[in-house]
Amino acid sequence: MQNYPNPFNPITTIKYSIAKPELVTLKVYDILGSEIATLINEIKTSGNYEVSFNASNLASGMYLYKLTAGNYTKVRKMILMK
Repeated sequence: MQNYPNPFNPITTIKYSIAKPELVTLKVYDILGSEIATLINEIKTSGNYEVSFNASNLASGMYLYKLTAGNYTKVRKMILMK
């Protein structure tokens, strides 16, 4: 799972892969842990996916995104530079 470009302004794309059909959630958080957005919350079949995140209404800084699929969870950083 990775976003590009990173740093970004104001749109980034997050690519991820799912090994088997599962409920997938992809959420964005600020550095304090407050949830900013839910980009995905649905059952996905196995495969490669990408989703865009538009942060035009957010301040510059570091944000976290968390992908959960079944028992798998991964958190990554992304930097918004305006």
